[in-house]
Amino acid sequence: MALKFMTAEEAAALINHNDNVGFSGFTAAGCPKVVPAALAKRAEEEHAKGNPFKVGMFTGASTGDSIDGNLARAHAVKFRTPYQSSKDMRNAINSGEVKYFDMHLSQLAQEIRYGFLGGVDVAIIEACDVTEEGEIIPTCGVGIMPTIAKMAKLVIVELNRWHPKELKGMHDIAEFIDPPFRIPIPIYHASDRVGVNSVKINPNKIVVVETNTPNEGSGFAPVDEITAKIGENVAYFLEKEMAEGRMPKEFLPVQSGVGNIANAVLAAMGDSKAIPNFEIYTEVIQDAVIELMERGRVRFASGCSLTVSNPVIEKIYKNLAFFKEKLILRPSEFSNNPGIVRRLGVIAINTALEADIYGNINSTHVTGTKMMNGIGGSGDFTRSSYVSIFVTPSVAKDGKISAFVPMVSHMDHSEHSVKVIISEYGIADLRGKCPKERAEAIIENCVHPDYRPLLREYLARCENGHTPVDLYDAFSFHEAFMETGDMKNAKWRKEKKA
Repeated sequence: MALKFMTAEEAAALINHNDNVGFSGFTAAGCPKVVPAALAKRAEEEHAKGNPFKVGMFTGASTGDSIDGNLARAHAVKFRTPYQSSKDMRNAINSGEVKYFDMHLSQLAQEIRYGFLGGVDVAIIEACDVTEEGEIIPTCGVGIMPTIAKMAKLVIVELNRWHPKELKGMHDIAEFIDPPFRIPIPIYHASDRVGVNSVKINPNKIVVVETNTPNEGSGFAPVDEITAKIGENVAYFLEKEMAEGRMPKEFLPVQSGVGNIANAVLAAMGDSKAIPNFEIYTEVIQDAVIELMERGRVRFASGCSLTVSNPVIEKIYKNLAFFKEKLILRPSEFSNNPGIVRRLGVIAINTALEADIYGNINSTHVTGTKMMNGIGGSGDFTRSSYVSIFVTPSVAKDGKISAFVPMVSHMDHSEHSVKVIISEYGIADLRGKCPKERAEAIIENCVHPDYRPLLREYLARCENGHTPVDLYDAFSFHEAFMETGDMKNAKWRKEKKA
């Protein structure tokens, strides 16, 4: 049968108030662009008439401004899950306008299938090709695309000519069999494939919107002195692990989070003469991975998205024959699957928003209440990794905020899952240490010198016990910041016992 073609506005008109809408992609990579913009415009028009118009949002992870920004500014979102990184969406979440529930990225697709989160009325997905038989080829990000495409009553395909059809073959598309019929996933190396090249659905529910729209790939901040030093410290730690026999001489696959610190870490690993050529098993493939691939330092990379700057994605597209031999893009259920992570022995490297002196990590909330972005895939990898590493600059806001505090204001990863913390000042290896020893290691090795005396004093004031905590003063750093704008002004609420 012939596919149905229409404009973005015509497609947006098929979406109703209160519909649950799923979007393809993972970060801005692979996300639709023109239909979400048209949907936001429609919401504004309905609101101007006095009519309600909001939709629920399922995404693979964060998206581009075309989705999160446009829909948030149009006040068109009733709920949002999982990860996001849009300033406008963040403001809507923290004001209470948008109901947001944070989730581990590996779990979203299956929980949609289980019926935990309501159905999917409409899927809006980006493709580089679509056939009359219902075969859809994703672009540079997959996310939850297979699940939402199969479950949705209507599938709007943005056929984006900016992406070449020759991307076919770079994807490994599969979907889990749900319990009680689930079977093992035969991925034993980063390069193993378990699925097919495309998503295949009933063509009767497809409508197509043609576009030629570039990625929203702006790249990340360049490596600076602090992030470079963090990268060097990570490389040194891994070199030492190999030299002392705690890591195989062949090395292990690497996962790294999103952002400039992750790029700095990968760059330092690539420059290390002691670390052999290695593989990547991760969610987000960034610019640094592509550079290392060209240098021969990264042998293969498996991920969920090519979250690279536009100059880099254009370079990949001009040399697809080379990169298709070294890249696989999978759904997030597979890229972030904890079972595969543990089997492969992945080295997990993620960024902390805040850490306390016992090794608990806050990845999501500023001063415990304001959502930043979400937990993303950090939990998927951290708990199941060969070794879990968290990295962070020691301070923020010109030194007025310490990344290391007496007690985290929100906990995403407990001390039980965190093995190593690294800042620009050094490495705190927490393995095999009791809580007090962990605190001493973090203070001495990772904390900014301006905050070490305060944290040493806090630790000395704590009650004896397995975990020395002073519940009166555990949030003294946060209190000082909220009252004076500087954590260095922390005061103790309780007199120390004689």
